[in-house]
Amino acid sequence: MSRLACPYCYHRIPANRLWYQCSGQSAPGFKACTAVRDPDRERETGLNVMSRPAYGPQRKLIPAPRKEVCPACHGASGIRVCPCCHTPLSVNFAESTSPLIAMVGAKNTGKTVYLTVLSQELRTGLRRRFGADVRVSGDQPSPTNTADLYSNRKLFEQTAKSNDGRRDPLVFEWRQERQVLRRNTFKTSFLSFYDTAGEDLIRQDHVHDLQYLGAADALILLLDPFMLPEARDRVRLPDEAVKTGEPTIEVLSRITEKLRVTHEVKAKNKIAIPVSVAFAKIDAFYDELGSDHPVLQTPPTGPEYDDVSGQAVHEHIRALLHEWGADDIDTHLRFNYANFRYFAVSALGAQPNYATKEIDPGGIRPHRVDEPLVWLLSKFGVVPVRGQR
Repeated sequence: MSRLACPYCYHRIPANRLWYQCSGQSAPGFKACTAVRDPDRERETGLNVMSRPAYGPQRKLIPAPRKEVCPACHGASGIRVCPCCHTPLSVNFAESTSPLIAMVGAKNTGKTVYLTVLSQELRTGLRRRFGADVRVSGDQPSPTNTADLYSNRKLFEQTAKSNDGRRDPLVFEWRQERQVLRRNTFKTSFLSFYDTAGEDLIRQDHVHDLQYLGAADALILLLDPFMLPEARDRVRLPDEAVKTGEPTIEVLSRITEKLRVTHEVKAKNKIAIPVSVAFAKIDAFYDELGSDHPVLQTPPTGPEYDDVSGQAVHEHIRALLHEWGADDIDTHLRFNYANFRYFAVSALGAQPNYATKEIDPGGIRPHRVDEPLVWLLSKFGVVPVRGQR
């Protein structure tokens, strides 16, 4: 039985035995169900919202029927929900390939800015590049951070610590047309992202509270080059740009420990899930690296992931880590992860004014922010690969 991770509560659930939510349309002669507080949804997601009752399949059919009668009001409903948290799911969820992608990084790495710009790229550039229908999924509203960042040109305040490892995820439905045996068909994937507060990674017990790391099928690990002393010394940074001195290797080690525990990885083995290791704020190093440096070039923009270009960038960043005296990061990743790749990204495209939190007057000009995601999507067969060795 195929089991997918719910993008809202992180539990693995049987794809062909999803539950239902009452539609509120009762059968003749019965009183319609009304929205009530759902303690299961509040317990599993931390959200206290009013919703109509959830119920499971009445028969042991596999797969469960597309519609089922509500045991209370006897009205039929095709609204599917997670059997654990009762959060509504897209009608396409049961037939999807849905990698659960966690995004983590230390305090002040710029995760919220990165995720906001990445979500904008998903709905614009990436949608067009791969000919996909991309939209925000579920009953959540569209991200409000996007308008704030692009219109007000202001950086966000620090992300608050999560509630027992739970926060509202950002879930996208990615739908593409495919040709199988000369027949056009469609494939749907659900991409679920979580913006972890850096506060959640300060202590090991806090990391163990983050349930989604254990359910993650893939990881975007955002690292801050400002936390590498030898890299930081090569560029001029205001005091406001460096707000923590916690060594990157310590944060990385705690994440590794969590993944080993939750994925039950033996000491002799490496962690199998693919990990995009993205160094943020690379715009601060534009002058230091020079405009002809490979990591500053525009990547290929065809409807596939270019593995040759990606591998070249990976090797150049590895060389930079050794040059910056951060080879312990590379050693840790090589010894603990079976499938990882380095990326250098800039969500803003230019350094902001860290004192006033204002974005550069030239506006937002993202550099390679989508590449860590595109590589992960290629690992799950969502997008094709070119030049893979």
